[in-house]
Amino acid sequence: MKVQFAPLSLPLERRLQTAAVLQWVFSFLLLGQLCCGLLVLLLYKNYWFIYIPYLTWLYFDWKTPDSGGRRFDWVRSWTVWKYFREYFPMHLIKTVDLDPSHNYIFGFHPHGVLVAGAFGNFCTNHSNFKELFPGFTAYLHTLPYWFRCPFFREYLMSSGAVSVSKQCVSHVLSKEEGGNISVIVLGGAEESLVAHPGSFTLFIRQRKGFIKMALTHGAYLVPVFSFGENELFKQVNNPEGSWLRAVQEKLYKKVGFTVPLFHARGIFQYNFGLMPYRKPIFTVVGHPIPVQQNLHPTPEQIDELHQTYLEELRKLFENHKRKYGISEQETLIFK
Repeated sequence: MKVQFAPLSLPLERRLQTAAVLQWVFSFLLLGQLCCGLLVLLLYKNYWFIYIPYLTWLYFDWKTPDSGGRRFDWVRSWTVWKYFREYFPMHLIKTVDLDPSHNYIFGFHPHGVLVAGAFGNFCTNHSNFKELFPGFTAYLHTLPYWFRCPFFREYLMSSGAVSVSKQCVSHVLSKEEGGNISVIVLGGAEESLVAHPGSFTLFIRQRKGFIKMALTHGAYLVPVFSFGENELFKQVNNPEGSWLRAVQEKLYKKVGFTVPLFHARGIFQYNFGLMPYRKPIFTVVGHPIPVQQNLHPTPEQIDELHQTYLEELRKLFENHKRKYGISEQETLIFK
């Protein structure tokens, strides 16, 4: 294999973008584990004047990720996120105005490997979210596991990320005057295992909890499709029935998350590494599905709204796929 090297004299802007994405990849892959290791080291070295105050704080703050989190505009406005979005580049596209007197659930598809589009568009102040959706506050719901990592949980919450627990989604959607958006990556970690370039498989048929939450709170449903999300990384081949897929699925069932074995490009060469490819991401926000509040929805009502959501999601994909280089023959596969 011939290794293709990046030019040594890259413009400063490109180098800053590369550094920003490298920092983001490092955060998701290693920072949580390093923060856990730091706490163990503090305990081992008996730095009680650090770990006792922090563990006391953690005890009283444990439920914050389930009650709206604790975002800081200072962190969301870091210049590093501007370069992060420009690296791909990343775009947020609105198809229709939303009424800020309602609360909404944005169903984000597909998961991809590291959910770059969801983070860049809804967890930073360098997207055009505020201009497109004035009067709204977006909350990206993610795995509760990440909020159990000491120190890292503070960093993650500062960006506006919160737990995907039922309690937290309910908290966000309970705002009486409206204006809150729960962004939920519906395919979850399981969908990351099929995040191969050119794949349009979504794990959605059995995902109905968000439908019940929408009905219970009267929150409008909005399908969101992020074109280009699956093009950022390649994965080791893991078809259904393979030993690797079996191990990954077993891990998912045991601990609630799994590890896709992915690769892309390096920092100084284009052939292999953990840096995502420079592929544009177009996150398209679809039309809202009005939902009438129903505190006790029946299974039939949930199934009916779920089917409506699937139809709107497919319509969104079909209406926009040609704009972003997807052939007419390609279609969504619901699993």
